[in-house]
Amino acid sequence: MTLRADHVAGTFFVGVGVLVFALSGDLPTGSLSMPGSGFLPKILAGLSILFGIVLVLRATESPPFAAVPWSDAGHATLVIGITGAGIALFEWLGFLITMVLLMAALLVVVERRNPLYAVLYSVGVVALTYVTFVYMLKTPLNTGPFGF
Repeated sequence: MTLRADHVAGTFFVGVGVLVFALSGDLPTGSLSMPGSGFLPKILAGLSILFGIVLVLRATESPPFAAVPWSDAGHATLVIGITGAGIALFEWLGFLITMVLLMAALLVVVERRNPLYAVLYSVGVVALTYVTFVYMLKTPLNTGPFGF
């Protein structure tokens, strides 16, 4: 049997789904009319497992894993590194500052966009997201050292 790209991807998604199930086991599921905090992670984990199995079963339609080009590995490494830095800074800097820095860094460093436009776009998207979550959905977000 030839190992194909979808064998690897499907197995990865099944593994992530199982891991999410294991980590969200303590969270209450609740009921359909009143879902608990574990409801969404378990639904997403179940869908990840289901679609991972579908990928594995249909893997004969994908190219062999050995033939997959890895020319985009540098791009992926930058995205993972910048996102990891954002995750590390989130608790300390809060939602607003971290997300503006994260989006601007991804746009400027990875996508090579104009820095001024990238910062303006990032501020706009994060401001809209902040207003939506804090004022419309009444969901508190992490505050940074400056109280916002």
